[in-house]
Amino acid sequence: MGQKTGFLIGFGVGYVLGSKAGRQRYEDIRRWWNQFSGNPTVQRAAERTKDMASDGAKRGLSVVQQGVEKAGDAVKSRLHKSDHETDMLIAELQEGPGPRA
Repeated sequence: MGQKTGFLIGFGVGYVLGSKAGRQRYEDIRRWWNQFSGNPTVQRAAERTKDMASDGAKRGLSVVQQGVEKAGDAVKSRLHKSDHETDMLIAELQEGPGPRA
């Protein structure tokens, strides 16, 4: 949605909510909105927008899941490496002091 469209929608909502024009003007605006939102072209555009947002959300979720998997693998790798180093250190300590050079 462009800035101009967003501004117009915001202006319209503000006008309806803050209008001092009375009940008749409110009913006129409501009638216009119902005609606009009931228009098949507008409904198709809204449906396409909803579908595009859904597809984008699915792609975003996939990217996040891949990132979490990579981070999990990195953590597992580091933990495994740390466990191996700890095991080697314990084994060296159990063997006792080695020959000193």
